[in-house]
Amino acid sequence: MPSSRHELALRRQGYSAIAGVDEAGRGALFGPVFAAAVILDPARPIRGLNDSKLLSPERRETLALRIRDRAAAFAIGAADAFEIDHCNILEASRRAMQRAIAQLSPAADSLLIDFVKLPVNLPQRNLTHGDSLSFSIAAASILAKTARDAALTAWDAVFPGFALVSNKGYSSPDHLAALRRLGPTPLHRFSFEPVRAAHLGTPWIGYPQPRLPQGELFA
Repeated sequence: MPSSRHELALRRQGYSAIAGVDEAGRGALFGPVFAAAVILDPARPIRGLNDSKLLSPERRETLALRIRDRAAAFAIGAADAFEIDHCNILEASRRAMQRAIAQLSPAADSLLIDFVKLPVNLPQRNLTHGDSLSFSIAAASILAKTARDAALTAWDAVFPGFALVSNKGYSSPDHLAALRRLGPTPLHRFSFEPVRAAHLGTPWIGYPQPRLPQGELFA
């Protein structure tokens, strides 16, 4: 179960705006990877924080509302499927996390991150399974997960054949069957093998790269 011991250790070192950071949707075949950054307010504790994967959807939604109401600051960032296919899912996850951190107001003075190390000029602790160790990271995992689930619910109406409401873009049997039957949508991640294998047209070999430096293209 998560606790506040990592946050307390940083406070003893003089830090006060400690942001927990986590992502959601890294292993999915469809849509963006989402990330959240949360600075909890020690004066307004939230009971029941845990790894979002261990919570029911109803419990996640309840806790997400409490986090948004009681946190000192929170923000959400994302990197879409096009970006994932260009730079790989790990780098896209880092970018989504950095975007969330950059939006925090007040800004963070230190970070607790679930596993990933970020190229940012802030002290950071990178905790394996951090969402089950730190309250701040658990809160971030809940916000990232609920934000992504809401987006997938909206996209289900646009792409109704893929059961996105239930599978959330992951490689469930019904999603894989829909890919074989319908082919991928523009929001699928073509750099993921099951999506490439289901492509009904010319085999996907990556996005074309510009022949000229970006500046020359717009000269």
